[in-house]
Amino acid sequence: MIRVNGLTKRYGDLTAVDNLNLEIHQGEIFGFLGPNGAGKSTSINMICGLVQPDSGQIFIHSQLAGHEHKLRNSFGLCPQELIIWPRLTCLEQMIFMGEMYGMATHTARKAGSNLLEVLGLNSKMHKLAGTLSGGMKRRLNVCLALVHDPEIVVLDEPEAGLDPQSRIMVRDFIRGLRKTKTVILTTHNMDEADRLSDRVAIIDNGRLLLTDTPENLKRTAGSGDVLELTIQIEDGRDMQAAGAVVKGMARNVTISDATIQIREKNAIELVPALTAKLKDLNFTCAEIKMRANTLEDVFIQLTGKRLRE
Repeated sequence: MIRVNGLTKRYGDLTAVDNLNLEIHQGEIFGFLGPNGAGKSTSINMICGLVQPDSGQIFIHSQLAGHEHKLRNSFGLCPQELIIWPRLTCLEQMIFMGEMYGMATHTARKAGSNLLEVLGLNSKMHKLAGTLSGGMKRRLNVCLALVHDPEIVVLDEPEAGLDPQSRIMVRDFIRGLRKTKTVILTTHNMDEADRLSDRVAIIDNGRLLLTDTPENLKRTAGSGDVLELTIQIEDGRDMQAAGAVVKGMARNVTISDATIQIREKNAIELVPALTAKLKDLNFTCAEIKMRANTLEDVFIQLTGKRLRE
């Protein structure tokens, strides 16, 4: 559906996007992940035709994309910032947005009504947008991106600020777009990306680090489960001493504050020996947790930071 070759964008001495090569398949939900300032927003804006790249090419359906009106209409963009007109009703906004994309008024009215109903805003159809709650405004933003029935939908943090009920509704709605539309999803919620995405791309410092399915990516960050030991530090004892004990018994060890994290195959088998050794040195394990490898682990391994840092 989308092929990007050597996409580059600079702002003075800053290279926001550095030789990006990417393929997004038709009918998939494509998760685009990166820490703040990684270049993902600039990349998406270039793909949508909102920002002109310094170099590189973008192909939509094998057609070289520029700023042609036809290609722009192929995209529906729901930005992270709320874009609404407070003094228009929800339905009036849908009609107004549809007309800006060249739709006939009656067609935009019908499409808008259907979308508002699907996303639980039917009762607010004739209410001013400025009177809606934050979660309802977010859902309205999603509707506005889809009124012209685009082939490609870009959703930037679509679950931001949503209450749990709205989050489930929007998540189910995004799942329903799969196969009928191509969805590009950016999010700080790793669980959201893992649950929704067919494939995920991780970008940092303007460069693409890795692209694969969430399951395959999780298999690349070590093997097996993640064992976390929370050490109770008393009398000013050095956490590094406890870490040294663990490092002598396991290979992939990370120390953060009072937590020691071990990534090992069959890590559960290490627990009895580890706790006994730590007890011999008068260290107490306040908490022991075992969990499966996550997309967050992959991200930290690749970028050295959590997604929100």
